[in-house]
Amino acid sequence: MSGMPHSVSVVIPAHNSARTLAACLDSVYAQTCPIHEVIVVDDGSTDATARIARGYPCTLIRHDPNRGVSAARNTGIAAATGDILFFLDSDEALTPDSVASALHILDADPECGCVHGVIAPEPLFDDGPVEHYKVLHAHWWRLRGVGEVETAFFAQAAVRREVFEQLGGFDERLRDSEDLEFSDRLAPHWKIVLTDRIVARHDEEDRLGALLGETFRRALLLVPALRSARQGGRRNLTANSPASVASAAALFASLPLAALLAAPPFAALPLAGWLPALPALFLLAFCAANLGLLRFVARRRGARFLPFFVGVHLATHAALLGGAALGALRPRSTSRTGRGAPPRAEATR
Repeated sequence: MSGMPHSVSVVIPAHNSARTLAACLDSVYAQTCPIHEVIVVDDGSTDATARIARGYPCTLIRHDPNRGVSAARNTGIAAATGDILFFLDSDEALTPDSVASALHILDADPECGCVHGVIAPEPLFDDGPVEHYKVLHAHWWRLRGVGEVETAFFAQAAVRREVFEQLGGFDERLRDSEDLEFSDRLAPHWKIVLTDRIVARHDEEDRLGALLGETFRRALLLVPALRSARQGGRRNLTANSPASVASAAALFASLPLAALLAAPPFAALPLAGWLPALPALFLLAFCAANLGLLRFVARRRGARFLPFFVGVHLATHAALLGGAALGALRPRSTSRTGRGAPPRAEATR
């Protein structure tokens, strides 16, 4: 442990976060270690976000109009005076010892530039089965990756100030997948640690359409991210295993083939009798590829939840594959916009 005390600046980007901001701030002020300052960046909210923030002893900085989460974080970085910046999304609430755990990990390894955490298996607010799907899956795949990793997620993450002095801030051209772009610049210079000692309850998407749209948008940069990681000899942290993605892709590809072979003109072909069973076989392969996840879900929510979970999991894989395919077809010069450190943002109060 370092003998020098740290000053921790908590940076919270917020956009229309009236529903969750109080719970988020309450969790920050309930931390077991001292917090030097809390900075809320209201990114063009049209609800009561700013009013709620003013009820706490935090610094409130407002963007007008909305500029995106990357710009909001950069504004927080520019305003912060601490030597450790702890980023927390406004729809999350930390367990009380999360910041102290982050400091302990950073102190134990001077080469570690960023430590980030896991999503709790319970949502911040219980809004139904889609949200339970999302938090259970998020908890599972992050827990599976605990240790030194090469991808950072900044929804709950502690970063040394010198990291930003060296690399610059977040790419403000990106409103999704900014974590991946920054990780590309971070991993060659600093260790990144994913820990289960930083835990946050998250108010996740509770509508299937919104969840699939979010998955599709984030998948647009997936292929360029994997391409960049291979070029750098790195392995990105991913939410789904290659076997899961491959079996889902095979299942979706087999559906039109099975329907075609079931039609009268093809029913007499030699293979027509068993080829329509391919989707069922690939579904079994998909479940086998996710066996550990499904066992975890059954323990948490019961076996009756499994059919719904598998159905939503397949739907998110469809969105993932669609977004990744579209992203792969984009020109390489525009698929991955972050090529270097963006200009530092100026704080405006």
